[in-house]
Amino acid sequence: MPTPAIRIGTGGWTFEPWRDNFYPKGLAHHRELEFASRKLTAIEINATYYRLQKPESFAKWRDSTPEGFVFSVKASQYSTNRRVLGEAGESIERFFASGLGELGDKLGPIVWQFATTKVFDPQDFGAFLDLLPSRLGTLTLRHAVEARHRSFMTPEFVALARRHGVAIVFADSDSYPSFAESTADFIYARLMKTEAHQANGYAPERIVFWADCAREWTAGRDPAGLPRVAAAPSAGVEPRDVFLFFISGAKERAPAAAMATLDRLGLAPPLAA
Repeated sequence: MPTPAIRIGTGGWTFEPWRDNFYPKGLAHHRELEFASRKLTAIEINATYYRLQKPESFAKWRDSTPEGFVFSVKASQYSTNRRVLGEAGESIERFFASGLGELGDKLGPIVWQFATTKVFDPQDFGAFLDLLPSRLGTLTLRHAVEARHRSFMTPEFVALARRHGVAIVFADSDSYPSFAESTADFIYARLMKTEAHQANGYAPERIVFWADCAREWTAGRDPAGLPRVAAAPSAGVEPRDVFLFFISGAKERAPAAAMATLDRLGLAPPLAA
């Protein structure tokens, strides 16, 4: 079994304020991904949520990043923002046909984000999960679902995700449901409370806390101090990969938060200097 990995990064790599506090002065915009991917170990691609990308774009992103770097990809809103999720099959097929396979072994989890108005319907949500493919060519796919309506905070949703081997996104947020349940062979966390007055986004003790959570998660344990709605599996828990993204909040602090957490874990990329 491969050694589980902890990967930490940001949502996207194009954000003008980062040109004052993250990217070197004068760095060409077309080299920003090249730079960010040598300071972080993962990035969540959000552009794919709004429109389909071209195979050439995925190939360019792949070639701009070092070996071992991973992208997670937010799935198309046309698959998730619909009244009947079980009718999303054609949209899901178009999304996967848009060129994701060009990322090769740099393709990480696919994130399916649902609208804040989407209420949990067990039958329809189960039908949607049935539509998610397990493979894309030779690539094995991993899926994470981000529910943003509090009706999803129920053991029934947790059990449904676990049956399908799909991760539930943990959101450190006051605006969206926040519960940490282990339902897949990986953990996906989006940390959304960075603050502008904190040099590293979160207070030092919270950076330590999130680093400790990542260690616990990757060891197959469930960290203390996080909200839950259902009991963890009582047996058979294996080490897990962890994907942790600093996103939203005071976004200008997201790279610093990610780098501070990587440093705390001793996982700063070797090309970071």
